[in-house]
Amino acid sequence: MANKTDKNVYTVVFAAIMVVVVGSVLAFVSSSLSPQIQQNEKLEKQQNILYAMGIDENEDEGSVNFVSTDKVADEFSKYIKQQLVIEGGEVTEDDEAYLIDLKKQETAAKKGETRKLPLFIGEKDGKKFYIIPMYGKGLWDAIWGFISLDENLVVQGVYFDHKGETPGLGANIKQRYFMDDFKGETILDGTEYAGINVAKGNNDPTNETKDDNEVDALAGATITGNGVSAMIKESVRLYKDYLETIRAKN
Repeated sequence: MANKTDKNVYTVVFAAIMVVVVGSVLAFVSSSLSPQIQQNEKLEKQQNILYAMGIDENEDEGSVNFVSTDKVADEFSKYIKQQLVIEGGEVTEDDEAYLIDLKKQETAAKKGETRKLPLFIGEKDGKKFYIIPMYGKGLWDAIWGFISLDENLVVQGVYFDHKGETPGLGANIKQRYFMDDFKGETILDGTEYAGINVAKGNNDPTNETKDDNEVDALAGATITGNGVSAMIKESVRLYKDYLETIRAKN
């Protein structure tokens, strides 16, 4: 009986030691990799912002190729002329505005705190681009992206991504054929900031009409499409006051 008890104690002690050892190893690895992970996240954000304004390495109609990681920091500095933070009606410059966490800002706003809204002004071929970051909810989890506008508030490009949408369905929001449909659409309906609807009943499947505030929906991804529509409309609403200053200049 004593031998059995001893064996049980040994098993428990051994398991406890292994938990401590494995936990320590994982913590060390996580700590060691943290700087590289953070750097990768910075580069990815820069790639996404540039993609929305048409700075990419796409080679054909179907590819989605970002500026390579070894060049993106230089390209970001070259094309992004200003990074702004809009907070409580005040607009300030911040060279690291692209690092602002939109999810945390949304949480802060729900608590009644002032939300920080990052916005990026890019220039390419003598033309200005106003790039707005977006954050929303898809079918299963978070969706996010960037929308690039010209001085007339016409879309010049978008980039969408997701955390857990269904492969082959909602996950297709990051496919080139879907994102390209937004180019040339306006976020205005007359004087109203209407955003752009991902419309299941859209009668323009080839997306030739650019003043209807609609693009064709993804097959089998109605809820994700609705999430994209809501995300764009909410983002436009948040930035409305600043967008009005752009309109006033033109």
